[in-house]
Amino acid sequence: MKSAFTSLRQRVPDATSLAFLVVAFLSGSASALQVPTLSLFLTEKVGVNPFLVGVFYAVNAIGGIVIGQAVAHYSDHGGNRRRLIVACCLAGFAGSLLFAFSRHYWLLISVGVALGSLGGAANPQTFALAREHGDRDAREAGMFTAIMRAQISLAWVIGPPLAFVIAAGYGFTDMYLCSGLAFVIGALCVAYRLPSPRPRERRPGQRGGWNKAIRLPFVTSTLMWTCNGLYLIDMPLYVTRTLHLPAHTAGVLMSIAAGLEIPAMLLAGAVIGRFGKLFLLRLAAMAGVVFYVGMSLFQQPVVLMALQLANAVFIGIVASIGMLIFQDTMPEHAGTASTLFMTSTRTGTIVAGALTGVIASLWGYHGVMFVNVGFASLALMCSWRLHRRG
Repeated sequence: MKSAFTSLRQRVPDATSLAFLVVAFLSGSASALQVPTLSLFLTEKVGVNPFLVGVFYAVNAIGGIVIGQAVAHYSDHGGNRRRLIVACCLAGFAGSLLFAFSRHYWLLISVGVALGSLGGAANPQTFALAREHGDRDAREAGMFTAIMRAQISLAWVIGPPLAFVIAAGYGFTDMYLCSGLAFVIGALCVAYRLPSPRPRERRPGQRGGWNKAIRLPFVTSTLMWTCNGLYLIDMPLYVTRTLHLPAHTAGVLMSIAAGLEIPAMLLAGAVIGRFGKLFLLRLAAMAGVVFYVGMSLFQQPVVLMALQLANAVFIGIVASIGMLIFQDTMPEHAGTASTLFMTSTRTGTIVAGALTGVIASLWGYHGVMFVNVGFASLALMCSWRLHRRG
C-alpha cells in the first residue's frame, strides 16, 4: 500500500514541478521566437551580406558552447544554481533588448552574442536543477525530464510561426521584446518558485568536464544531431529540386515530425523504467537508420509522411533520454553534463552546416540522405558500445 502511494505521489505534479515545466516552456519560447527569424533580421534590418550572416551564426554557435561550458563549470563548483539561472535569464532579457533597438552588426555579434549565450545557458541549468531536485525527492527522473523536454518542443511548435507573424505584422522590435518578456517571466518563476539547491561537495576521484567516460556518449549524440541538422537543411531542397514535389510538402513533413516528437518523448519517459535508457537510445538510432534508408529509397509523398514516425522516434528519444545518459555518466556534475548534451546538439548543427554544401555539390541533395544512413549507422554502433551505469 505504501509503495503504491509513493508511486502515485511521484506521478502527481506539485507546484515546484509545474514551475519547472513553465520555466522550460518559457526558455524554449524565448529561443523559438529569436532563432527562426535571425537570418531575416540580419539581412533586412541590419543590412549585412550572406557571408556576414554566416559568420554571425558561426560566432553565435561557438559563443554558446564556450559560455555554456563556463557557466556549467561554475555551477558545479559551488555556484548557486537557482541564482545563476536567474542571472542567465536576465542576461537573455538584456540581449533581447539589444536586438530590439540596435542595428549595429559588430555590437550584436559581440555583446549581443555574449548576452544571448548566457540566456541560452539557463536551459541546461534548469534541467540540472530539476535532476537534483528529483534525486533529492526520489522522483522518477526519466518521465519528468521527458515532460520538460516536451515543453521545449511545444514552444518550438508555437514559437516560429508566431515569430514570423509578429515580425511581419508589428516589426522585429516587438518580436524581440516578446522574447525578452519570456526571459523576465522565466526569471521570476525561477526566483520565487524553484527550490534552492543544497551545497554540492565534490567527492574525491570525481572528475568533471571532458573526461573519458563522457566521450562516447558525446560522440553518439553528436552523430545523431548531425543527422538531424543535415536533414533539416537538405530536406526542403531535396523535396523540391530532386523529387520535384510542391514546396508545401516540405512543410507538411516537418509539421508531422514535430507533432509526433512530443508523444514519442512522453512514451519514452513512461517506459524508461521497464526498458532502460540504453535500450531506448539504441532503438532511436535504429529508427534513424530506418528513416534515412526510407528517405533515400522512396519518393512517394505518402511514404515520406509515414516515415516521419521513425524520424519522430529518432529525435524524440535522443532529445529526452540523451540528457539523462549524460547526467548518469557524470552524477556529481549535473550542470556540466546537461550543458555537454546541449553542446553536442550545437556541435552536430555546426558539422551539418559545414558538410551540407560539400555533400550536395559532390553527390546532389539525394546524396545527403545516403550520408545520413552512414552517420545514423555509426551512432547505432556507438550506442552498442555504451555500458549501463547506475
